Amino acid sequence: MKALLLYPRYPKTYWSADRLLDLLDAKAVIPPLGLITVAALLPEDWEIRFYDRNVTPETNADWEWCDLIILSAMIVQCPDFLDLISKGVQLGKKVAVGGPLPTSQPEYALKRGAHYLILDEGEITIPLFLQALAEGKPKGIFRADEKPDVTLSPIPRFELLEQDKYVMMAIQFSRGCPFNCEFCDIITLYGRKPRTKEPQQVLAELQALYDRGFRGPIFLVDDNFIGNQRNVKRLLRELIPWMKARHYPFTFQTEASINLAEDTELLDLMIEAGFFRVFIGIETPDEDSLRLTRKSQNVRNPLLESCQTIMEAGLSINAGFIIGFDEELSGAGARIQAFVEMASIPQAMIGILQALANTALWNRLQQENRLITNSEELVFGHQGDQNSLMNFVPTRPIAEIGKEYVQALETLYDPKNYLQRCFRHCMKIVPNPYLKQYVRPPSPLKGLKLAVSICWIQGIVRSETRMLFWQQLWTILWQRPQLLNLYIESCGWGEHFLEYRELARERIKQQLGYDPLSSAGTPPDLSTLVELKSVNPALCTENKLGSYSDPESKSATVSRG
Repeated sequence: MKALLLYPRYPKTYWSADRLLDLLDAKAVIPPLGLITVAALLPEDWEIRFYDRNVTPETNADWEWCDLIILSAMIVQCPDFLDLISKGVQLGKKVAVGGPLPTSQPEYALKRGAHYLILDEGEITIPLFLQALAEGKPKGIFRADEKPDVTLSPIPRFELLEQDKYVMMAIQFSRGCPFNCEFCDIITLYGRKPRTKEPQQVLAELQALYDRGFRGPIFLVDDNFIGNQRNVKRLLRELIPWMKARHYPFTFQTEASINLAEDTELLDLMIEAGFFRVFIGIETPDEDSLRLTRKSQNVRNPLLESCQTIMEAGLSINAGFIIGFDEELSGAGARIQAFVEMASIPQAMIGILQALANTALWNRLQQENRLITNSEELVFGHQGDQNSLMNFVPTRPIAEIGKEYVQALETLYDPKNYLQRCFRHCMKIVPNPYLKQYVRPPSPLKGLKLAVSICWIQGIVRSETRMLFWQQLWTILWQRPQLLNLYIESCGWGEHFLEYRELARERIKQQLGYDPLSSAGTPPDLSTLVELKSVNPALCTENKLGSYSDPESKSATVSRG
């Protein structure tokens, strides 16, 4: 079998880092770990060609060569994903698809003509797909009734990657999360019982990267790295001597829940293993909203104190925030801004709440007849890029939510505000004694190119930050030299965010029909929304899209809160 494995393009999003990639002379932030793991699960006698279309596009000759197209995608990649399915079908090729997007919403891949849907987790469903091929079946949908044992997962085929085109490499330790956040699809896709690899598996993957000459940052793509704290500590205790024996060739970052702050031993082990950054889903400082959305782990301790504990242990923090929870009070965007500034978190991803398919939030809103989902364009138009107004009828005016979202981005990523927050963040972190530098660039040359570019942009070209930048740079060099690369990298992300906030503003403007930061303009009429799908107009006021007027529906929501 001649198989062409394609990873669809990303649109411009908060995470796409377009401007930072330009400054680093890179093409993508991280590689498609799922698809190169799929490649490792395919028969050894297959001929495989792999392309991450964000790095290098395939050629017409590749399409002519192959018997089978294999695609994997997340929601944000939907436009290119669907186009690739259509192209494969038009060329008479068999098309097989998998990954989070078709697993959660298979109907869109089927509608475009995909022949094989390899859903859920590949360790179980890829063998079913291979059996169907061997039996000559022209189509099939392959699902798993159980979760696979990830200790049997193979080493990803890192050799397929153009390694020097990425900012960092990626590995996975666990799947699943023990929590029950209403809006999250991780527990739908991977379950609430975190399954982990054995420490020796992880070390074998790291050794594979090490043997290929990689030295630099590695992202552990676990959705909650500390979901199984016992097994995480087992891993870290074996990772520490491995890292020390090789003089810390990598630095690590990952995603974790805020309860990381409650476990001093775990924090210490992560620091000694070479972790330097963690992404945390804070969502909102409003405790009522956190309780309503079942994010119980975020209300056990004060959020600011937890962030401070993590930074004092030696970890940098990125964080995610959401606007648009049910029964949210006006001013949520301003409260998020205030929290981000007080916590000194440089990179704060703010998104408008989306109901993802088959989550508890989706099911509840479906019962309340509040979903806006009857159009492929609506479901996938902007979903996943944090720039879409919600795909359901909210409990306060949607125009107000859009304005607060745009205003928060406008203020937080003002060049001077952002630079000050980056500096405060670096000064709050207690440096990791095991790392010479927090961030290892993809290569010394790329790191030098980024540093020179940032000094030119921030210190010479941009007059509003010129004096401030040089003052901060000198202070960090003098007081926090280990954090110099972290500061420079954060400045590089700032160039991306400066462009991204304008893009977000324009996308929200297109959806509202007017500039949300302009005093001129009128909120869209309800008919603008209702004509696109079946939603109960009684759930909205006549002119303020997204405000309740159905007292029974509102009282039901309040009682849940």
